[in-house]
Amino acid sequence: MSTTIVSSEVEKLAEIPLLKRLSTEAREQLLRGATKKSVSRGEMIFFQDDKADAFFIVLEGWVKVFRATSSGDEAVVGVFTRGQTFAEGAAFTNSNYPASGEAVTDSVVLCIPVAHLAKSIAADPNIALAMMSSLSMHLHQLVLQIEGLKTHTGAQRVAEFLLNLSSEPAGSCTLVLPYDKALIAGRLGMKPESLSRAFQKLKSYGVEVKQNRAIISNVQALRTLVEQERTVVMHSSHG
Repeated sequence: MSTTIVSSEVEKLAEIPLLKRLSTEAREQLLRGATKKSVSRGEMIFFQDDKADAFFIVLEGWVKVFRATSSGDEAVVGVFTRGQTFAEGAAFTNSNYPASGEAVTDSVVLCIPVAHLAKSIAADPNIALAMMSSLSMHLHQLVLQIEGLKTHTGAQRVAEFLLNLSSEPAGSCTLVLPYDKALIAGRLGMKPESLSRAFQKLKSYGVEVKQNRAIISNVQALRTLVEQERTVVMHSSHG
């Protein structure tokens, strides 16, 4: 189900990073052609290689963007939540979607059509600059993701994932895992069995996983683990 944006919602949407970069006039112009769409868990938002007809902002829930491999596996490109944008690169360049988008929880997304985006940029070129800034941020995140795959062990990647969910600088905390473990594994470039082994290793750092909750007894210990050199961690895990 899709609904249009009402004027009372525009002010709330101003806190979204992409929209925050815009003047009030430019923001209103871009949102004029936007619609809110409710999507159920497991529902496809767009398919890989389809012509891009819109880009999206998550208002509620979680959405994954993934590529299907020739063997039928999924390579998770990113997982996005409230306030985050996705598919803007394909929309901005008026090309095909390089990956598919799927809701992993019941979600609400803001849909901004390509035709309206082009019209809005013509009216205010600063919108194009905001889009380029958003794309640059995505590129930076991908670089960090690749760095993590190259330099961090599985346990370190999982520890960093947990730390990103926590707002506690130290001490203990209990986290609700935002989506299932199979997707966490895909997001971190791991097989599900590798994720299980990583959770096992993290027990010695005070992490206990029960169903969809992670109980962390020492947040600082996890930070120290993430900051350690890969060789040190590999040595200690075999020692």
